[in-house]
Amino acid sequence: MSTGWTSIPEKFQAFIKEQPMFFVATAPMDGRVNVSPKGHDTLRILDAKTVAYLDLTGSGNETAAHVTENGRMTMMFCAFTGEAVTLRLYGQAELIRPDHPEWDTLLPLFPVLPGRRQIYRLNVAQVMTSCGWTVPDMSGATERDELLKWSAAKSDDEIEAYRLANNVVSIDGLPTGYVSDDF
Repeated sequence: MSTGWTSIPEKFQAFIKEQPMFFVATAPMDGRVNVSPKGHDTLRILDAKTVAYLDLTGSGNETAAHVTENGRMTMMFCAFTGEAVTLRLYGQAELIRPDHPEWDTLLPLFPVLPGRRQIYRLNVAQVMTSCGWTVPDMSGATERDELLKWSAAKSDDEIEAYRLANNVVSIDGLPTGYVSDDF
């Protein structure tokens, strides 16, 4: 049975900080739901109602298109070791890019990682937990570094060219806002 709150209890703030990965789900008003796995040291709890994560350049930019359109986001954390639990954060997200007034305040919260593209800040409206009993125990799993190596091997111009070729529109044809008059 699930349990819910309107802010992240301290017990679950600690749980979130312990997780090596999380999932981000967004959807346009009309189109496909997107779920993306996230890893590395890219998540910060700003307070009991706000989290932020550093987004790295990847194969697409679906989350940006969806957040730009409607702001809806769900983040999910699963216990891959220890006691079984699944936790979801539901809320409205804001996209923060290098031209945003808060970029210089938020960016230092994260390590310097190659390919950093934008930051998402989620204003949490609801927190829900469920049992997580079907999530496998992944003790001993290690983090992959292929994306960081790929980004580190590219120049800033090569990363920008990749983004322009792959991150400007979603798979549903929605603009991600990556190329716009205000960015």
